[in-house]
Amino acid sequence: MSFAVFVDGSANLPKELLDGIQVLPCTYTVDGKTETYDGNLEKFDAHTFYEGLRHGKVVQTSLLNTHVFLTHFEPVLAAGQDLIYVAMSSGISGTYGAAKVAAMELMEQYPDRFIHIVDSYGCGFGNGLLAVRAARFSREGMDVREAAKALDEEVPHTCQYFIVDDLNFLRRTGRISVLTAKIGSVLNIKPILYGDATGHIVASEKSRGRKKAIETIVAKYREKRMHTEDQLVCISHGDCPQDAEALARLVRIETPGVQVVISEHEPFSGAHVGPGMLALFFRGNER
Repeated sequence: MSFAVFVDGSANLPKELLDGIQVLPCTYTVDGKTETYDGNLEKFDAHTFYEGLRHGKVVQTSLLNTHVFLTHFEPVLAAGQDLIYVAMSSGISGTYGAAKVAAMELMEQYPDRFIHIVDSYGCGFGNGLLAVRAARFSREGMDVREAAKALDEEVPHTCQYFIVDDLNFLRRTGRISVLTAKIGSVLNIKPILYGDATGHIVASEKSRGRKKAIETIVAKYREKRMHTEDQLVCISHGDCPQDAEALARLVRIETPGVQVVISEHEPFSGAHVGPGMLALFFRGNER
């Protein structure tokens, strides 16, 4: 590896996609008890986590602070290696800012080393897919500065569309109003959400009913996907595996032979979108 690649637990990467990627742990509390998620989806009991949310358990998350980055980055720099960290969107978390502060401090201490913090303007596979690309660049021996430039240019092409089952989780985080949440619940309206060009979660359009909403996400994929040989499509879900499989089938109809990875959605951002969240991530012409 020509340079080290870091993400944190929000990247949602299953084991088969973690080659060459180091994962920083995320912490959250469940009813006041602190839990640590180290990025190992195989150990994450998604059903129990999301079932707890369904029954009223309170989950609170904390941003990764500067100390976490200093602790994990410094040994890499001391060993003479440069690094790239792909952060979750600055539009939804202060983690990116904390990483930038740590990078500035460490580059003063190690002036011959190079650190680049990528603002993915995404979360889940939204930053995970960029990290996968970064690790590939490193394996291929690309110069770290060239890789950093290429990754920043790739950010606008990392598309992410999702729906949620319970609008009240978004209401609690201030993404939608109380009135919208109530109307959506009563009328079975499902907003199609996505990460915009500034990294904020916004509604693209609305569909009535979950089946129609899934079809609308696939229509977005049809409209925006890039026809590249290395297209990797990822699906994450908040304990709704049947819907994830249904979405995957529709994607494969659109692009036969495409590689589709399905995984449970990690707990760190999963607490904010709730059980029943279903998301599609892919490389597109634009967000």
